[in-house]
Amino acid sequence: MSGVPFSAVLRSEWTKLWSVRSTWWATAVFVLVVGAVGALAAAGTDTEERPEVAVQTALVGFAFGQLVLLVVGVLAVSAEFASGSAVATLTAVPRRTRLLLAKTAVVVTYCVLLGAVLAAPCFLAARTLTAVPGGVPPTDHEVLRTLGLQVAATALVGVLGVALGAVLRSTAGAVGVGAALVFALPPVLALSGPSWAERLSQALPMLRVGQDAFFAVPTTWQVGTGVVAAWAVGAWVLGVVLFERRDV
Repeated sequence: MSGVPFSAVLRSEWTKLWSVRSTWWATAVFVLVVGAVGALAAAGTDTEERPEVAVQTALVGFAFGQLVLLVVGVLAVSAEFASGSAVATLTAVPRRTRLLLAKTAVVVTYCVLLGAVLAAPCFLAARTLTAVPGGVPPTDHEVLRTLGLQVAATALVGVLGVALGAVLRSTAGAVGVGAALVFALPPVLALSGPSWAERLSQALPMLRVGQDAFFAVPTTWQVGTGVVAAWAVGAWVLGVVLFERRDV
């Protein structure tokens, strides 16, 4: 049993991801929200001075769509514990870190593919619906960085979802904590006034839209991405430790 190839575990987890209706519903909602909000944002912006700002405006739908990816990440772990099928999974793959790594790889692949597929029409919306001096060239390094950072942000949100699912094992609890961390607390703290609240807002894993934080205290893209990555990796390591030590 312990000799199951990692490739077989990956195929199994990929099949599990796409065999449940929640993934299809989540994908449909993500496509609708990101695509529709992005097109409306681009159409509602007559002009922009810089091409990367026009693209970032068209990416605003990701700010809400990433919450869907958080849910997908949580469900990749918590759903098996809720249904009791985790017993069978752990019997087939007793090396728990290996199993969680496979789940994470599958969710990250899903998030990256979906993020890349939706980033393309957002770019086209910015290019065709917003007037920018010189246009929005696809080879502009600022534009490419903005799009790349957005795809990376979706992957990190997926990792955070998997991690919270492993730590809490409760779908409602993990989704609630994740939504609070990335969506609710950063803007609340940012608007509360004291400088300590602003600093705490910057230290939370806020949702990213291109190079900027969404409704949170601004940071450089390097700092913002680093904070989200640190939370995602830190929570994932904690999830591994708890996953290894707990009974089923």
